[in-house]
Amino acid sequence: MLVTKDTVASVRIGMHDAQGTELSPPAEVDYLHGYDGMLPALERALEGKGPGESVLVQLEPEDAFGDYDAELLRVEPLERYGDGLTVGMEIEDSFDGDEPRMYRVTDIAGGTAVLDANHPLAGMALRFSVVILTVRSATAEELEAGVSLP
Repeated sequence: MLVTKDTVASVRIGMHDAQGTELSPPAEVDYLHGYDGMLPALERALEGKGPGESVLVQLEPEDAFGDYDAELLRVEPLERYGDGLTVGMEIEDSFDGDEPRMYRVTDIAGGTAVLDANHPLAGMALRFSVVILTVRSATAEELEAGVSLP
């Protein structure tokens, strides 16, 4: 069976930056193909492939996690958040009447916290190595959910 819409593919996927530095060790993932369970450009590369086949794909930022947007960076007074804020922590906040969004604390210094709502991999070209392990037809429940599998 080949990877097509309405199939569940079990893949081993590794991720590297454009220079070849490993960002994520290879991991096995099951996903429902055709429902944005993976990056669309990566799904297109897997379309029509079968078990045992390998794919190497380099995605530019616009096809991966987007370009870095400096507008999503905020420097806020620490007192706004109280005690316990640490670098790496994720918080939800809204500013200037905008909808709430998730921010990652990237720095704390001089009584301020630097908050970044960009995806941690935004602005990066990424290389994915994928091996297709198995492909099967999706169940009715999987198709009804139409989302990535746990």
